Amino acid sequence: MIPTEDASARKKEIEEKLKQEQETLSFIRENLEKSDQLTKGMVSILSSFESRLMQLENSIIPVHKQTENLQRLQENVDKTLSCMDHVISYYHVAKDTDRIIREGPTGRLAEYLSCIAKIQKAVEYFQDNNPDSPELNTVKARFEKGKELLEAEFRNLLTRYSKPVPPILILDALTVDDELEVQEEVMLEHLPEAVLQDIICISGWLVEYGRNQDFMNVYFQIRSNQLDRSIKGLKDHFRKNSASSGVLYSPAVQTKRKDTPTKKAPKRPGTIRKAQNLLKQYSQHGLDGKKGGSNLTPMEDHDPRVKHHSDALNEKHGAASGKDDVLDIEIDSYIHCISAFVKLAQSEYALLTEIIPEHHQKKTFDSLIQEALDNLMLEGDNIVSAARRAIMRHDYSAVLTIFPILKHLKNSKSDFDSTLQGTAASTKNKLPTLITSMESIGAKALEEFADSIKNDPDKEYNMPKDGTVHELTSNAILFLQQLLDFHETAGAMLASQGRANVINVRVVPETSSSASSYSSEFSKRLLSTYICKVLGNLQLNLLSKSKVYEDSALSAIFLHNNYNYILKSLEKSDLIALVKVTQKKAEVSYRELIEQQIQMYQRSWFRVTEHLTDRNMPVIQPYNKLKDKERQVIKDKFKGFNDGLEELCKTQKGWAIPDKEQRDFIRQAQKRVVSEGYRAFLHRCANIQFTKNPEKYHKYRPEQVEDMIERLFDTSA
Repeated sequence: MIPTEDASARKKEIEEKLKQEQETLSFIRENLEKSDQLTKGMVSILSSFESRLMQLENSIIPVHKQTENLQRLQENVDKTLSCMDHVISYYHVAKDTDRIIREGPTGRLAEYLSCIAKIQKAVEYFQDNNPDSPELNTVKARFEKGKELLEAEFRNLLTRYSKPVPPILILDALTVDDELEVQEEVMLEHLPEAVLQDIICISGWLVEYGRNQDFMNVYFQIRSNQLDRSIKGLKDHFRKNSASSGVLYSPAVQTKRKDTPTKKAPKRPGTIRKAQNLLKQYSQHGLDGKKGGSNLTPMEDHDPRVKHHSDALNEKHGAASGKDDVLDIEIDSYIHCISAFVKLAQSEYALLTEIIPEHHQKKTFDSLIQEALDNLMLEGDNIVSAARRAIMRHDYSAVLTIFPILKHLKNSKSDFDSTLQGTAASTKNKLPTLITSMESIGAKALEEFADSIKNDPDKEYNMPKDGTVHELTSNAILFLQQLLDFHETAGAMLASQGRANVINVRVVPETSSSASSYSSEFSKRLLSTYICKVLGNLQLNLLSKSKVYEDSALSAIFLHNNYNYILKSLEKSDLIALVKVTQKKAEVSYRELIEQQIQMYQRSWFRVTEHLTDRNMPVIQPYNKLKDKERQVIKDKFKGFNDGLEELCKTQKGWAIPDKEQRDFIRQAQKRVVSEGYRAFLHRCANIQFTKNPEKYHKYRPEQVEDMIERLFDTSA
């Protein structure tokens, strides 16, 4: 049970909490009543505000709609006015652009094109909206006038600023300095940059809006003329500078201008001019039956006579040499013009691609290069024709003109083909046609030259009196030496005309994409066979010519000199290596021929040395007196020896052996044979009393005999 005191306390506590809860409940009721009153007041206010808003909305919405309509009307009016202004502007375009169109686009291309654009839009407007209006005709006429002036400006800009490329700049662009690891490319600027941009702009407009391709014809005509003038200017540069100062290349190389690259000029074989001079002399004075003389030989420094003879010949033909100098300049000029055409054409194509639409570029380029290309091909045809006429006159030096040009043309063919890619077939075929013509005439010259060596007539007055080298030999060797630098070209010449069958060479050329392209080995074999043919013809002809001499010893000296000259010339140059391609023992054969002629010459001394032999010599017994007949035999031997020695020395002293080594060898060999025989003869006759006047018969001591032989082949003695 809960104690009574605790229950009273608990009851009292509950009563107090109940009283507090009742007070709280009364407070809540009072607040709810106040809240209800406030709610009723707020509802009344909101109801009144809603009523007023409805009244305001009913009043403002009509005003808003009316205002919106007014704004729309205002916008329509503004748009209408703007359209009217735009339309009216088309009616004023002709008047507004009249001054600018009349004055043309010069100096203000952008403004001019802007006016043209306005006129074009006016044309389009009237065509679409009022095609029968007179204003359409007006703006059309103005548009055509503007287009004509643009075309005129295009022509004027090209004409005014298109200048030939200076020869110096062309040559600097062509030359290459082998000492420079990185080559500095010379840029060919045909038009100032600002002008070029204007031309490109006009071209673009004419293509897009002008609907006219006439400007392309204008372009190729003007640029074609400048291309041709550039090449002709280079040619004139060669003629003027080469003739006056001998400067064949860019003066920039000489003066080392700071603004011009200084590069080495390409080299050509330096012996061509000399060869042309000598061969022209040969052809004019050898084959044509006129008197000629020996040309320069490798041994000339050892024989003053040969040198003097050569100098006299050169002086005699000084005028011809001057003409050949001019020809040499023309060859250099043509070779450089070919290279210049490729370089300039490539530069022209690069310029053309910026101005002419892509689908018209190849055709325009083809037309652009025709004049310059035709002139070059015509000049090449003239060279071929001149060579053909020269060959008909038996002037085989003309083929030396063909060689460097043909070699350069073939080396340039790949660049030509690349440059002319996309042009007409007739354009592409011009260079191959010229190459074929040159190969044909070159092959003809080579074959006829070989035949002329074989058939050169034996003319007594044309033979060297001293038995030295014949002009036929020197010129033949000189001609063959020129083939060294052009062995592939010469081989292709022979092969192109089917000469392989004629000269019996069985070599199969390597497969090539070009029918006229032959391997280096094939060309060498063809040329080797040809050279051997010429040398064989020369040997036969020399053998025939030697028979002109009445003295067989002089004939032997003549053949010896010529064979020795041929061998030394072959060895001195690379010809011997070329000959050995098909004739392995060529050197041995010539040495045998030389030795044979030395032996033939030595036989001429038999009539001297035969008197020194024991034949018919009386048998001499000690203390026995000689009979008159025996004494006479000894006297006859002395007299025969003396007379023969004097006669031979007198005769042979005027003969020539230009090669000092051969001259000394022959002298020493002869001195040894004669001196030994003479000393032995004198020894046998030392104690024989065959005459009362021994000094009459014993005219020469052995030393004197040797000295006389030492002076053989020496006109200065």
